Amino acid sequence: MKNRSELREVIIKVIYQIKILESANLAYSIEDLIKEQLEIENDFVKSCVMGIIEKKKEIEKLANTYLQDWKFDRLNKVDQAILSLGIYELKYTDTPSVVTINEAIELSKKYSDSKVVKMINGVLDKIYHEDEG
Repeated sequence: MKNRSELREVIIKVIYQIKILESANLAYSIEDLIKEQLEIENDFVKSCVMGIIEKKKEIEKLANTYLQDWKFDRLNKVDQAILSLGIYELKYTDTPSVVTINEAIELSKKYSDSKVVKMINGVLDKIYHEDEG
């Protein structure tokens, strides 16, 4: 059984794949993409992936509100996936904010460069503080 950190990695891989397939106008099955990454069904993964897809416009709009000198669609697809998961968890789940931000930072450290780590941290921190205010 995978822990939550490993499951978040699965989520960003699935979201990344969806972004690639959509940009190439290829058909896909969300369930099949999840099954490729996980041997057993997981409600956390499925609900996050479905939620990110469902709230895509809201997530991207919120990201663009707080991105400085960047637009969401200019980020590479991995960074988009990490940021999408972070925003989704902050806004639409009961995951503690500090956990959400920390997990997004750890994923960006693994898959991105230090500038992106700071950018993702900054965007999520601003969203968190907006919700607290």
